[in-house]
Amino acid sequence: MACTCGLVLLSVLLLLPVAGASMPATVVRLNKAMLSHVSNIGKAPLQRALQVNVPDFLDQSGKELQLNRIQILDVHVPHLRLKFIADFGVRLLAVANFTVKVFRTPEPLVLKMPLALTADAQVAQSSVGTPVVSISACFSFFDSAVLLDGRNSTPPRLLTPMQKHIKAVLRNKVCLSVSNLVQDLNVHLGTLIGLNPVGPESQIRYSMVSAPTITNDYISLDVKPVLVLLGRPIVLPVSAAPFALPRHVGSKDAMATVVLSQSLFDAALLLLQKAGALNMDITGELKSEDNPLNTSSLGQLIPEVARQFPEPMPVVLKVRLGATPVAALHADNATLRLQPLVEVLVVTSNSAFRSLFSLDVVVNLNLQFSVSKVKLQGTTSVLGDVQLTVASSNVGFIDTDQVHALMGAVFEKPLLDHLNALLDMGIALPTVVNLYYVNPEVFVCEGFVMISSGLFYQR
Repeated sequence: MACTCGLVLLSVLLLLPVAGASMPATVVRLNKAMLSHVSNIGKAPLQRALQVNVPDFLDQSGKELQLNRIQILDVHVPHLRLKFIADFGVRLLAVANFTVKVFRTPEPLVLKMPLALTADAQVAQSSVGTPVVSISACFSFFDSAVLLDGRNSTPPRLLTPMQKHIKAVLRNKVCLSVSNLVQDLNVHLGTLIGLNPVGPESQIRYSMVSAPTITNDYISLDVKPVLVLLGRPIVLPVSAAPFALPRHVGSKDAMATVVLSQSLFDAALLLLQKAGALNMDITGELKSEDNPLNTSSLGQLIPEVARQFPEPMPVVLKVRLGATPVAALHADNATLRLQPLVEVLVVTSNSAFRSLFSLDVVVNLNLQFSVSKVKLQGTTSVLGDVQLTVASSNVGFIDTDQVHALMGAVFEKPLLDHLNALLDMGIALPTVVNLYYVNPEVFVCEGFVMISSGLFYQR
């Protein structure tokens, strides 16, 4: 399948990232489809923000001064559009209708006041590495008010100054409300840099490393993921190659495209290896009829084991990864290579462990990716034969061809169960609170994994 596809952010106005030279590199590109989605979900917050207070109107048209209370009954936003402004940010274009009630005697007035609103929002990088949005220009244009009630008793000379009063108040408060709405958004965008668990005592943290790149078609930001173990960042060897995203990547029809480079997977595997999360002990029940993890089963293949242990004793496989696992990403193909040392131990009568032999093992695995809400998950299956080499032996000569079948029966399934449980925990992708990936597709390309997804914001 061709690697052309299209994730992430915004509640009322935006956004998330693309790659840089820093490693590991994560790339997120938000397209016009995202802005259309935000335009739809942004109408309700904008309506609430425009529900402002209007001070009383002093009516001087009669013989006596009359103070009329004014209340905005309803704000309806039938049209909201967001568009990218190259090298700047986002432009907001909206149409709103204010329903205003004026409490006066002998009967109240109800007015409909149409508003056209334009605001330009600059998108930049904050000092703490989060996206930050600021209103640089805001303009509001009111059309003539329409009387919905009280038409027969309203002197024309009263309507003009009343409209002028309401428009003057709203003209100032509308842009202030939009600015406050954006400030609330910035608080939400700040959750991008929070720590998310990867495994026991390990986390991942994302932050922007440069100003955003903005065109008329998309917005992208450089985001650097940092993996942390016991409070210390995981640092890749200096030989790790820098990541360069191909120029033409992603689909314009998708809301967002997230690209995860090879170096991110290298760092994640290094973290898991250092944390010991890939190590495991494989045991079996001695009295189980189909349990081959005992000295009797081994004794049928290795005579010295039968001689040293005439009575059945339980056997434990200690699987330890000294070498860092290696992930390879090629077009439509992801593999994982593990090289554990498997030590075969017998549990003696006093519960002590005695080493029988150890094996250098090479396991090649097929790796499949999926996305659930905000996490990239994986599943594995064995690819080809498991390779065995005797590393040490306390029981004489070992025929690896004979041991191979036994190891396949007792080693492969527990290993896959352990790895798949670990990969099912997933690694958090760039996001903010309450924002999720919808209908994601995952593509494996040469040197990177790409996620094409819609977005869903849960209030």
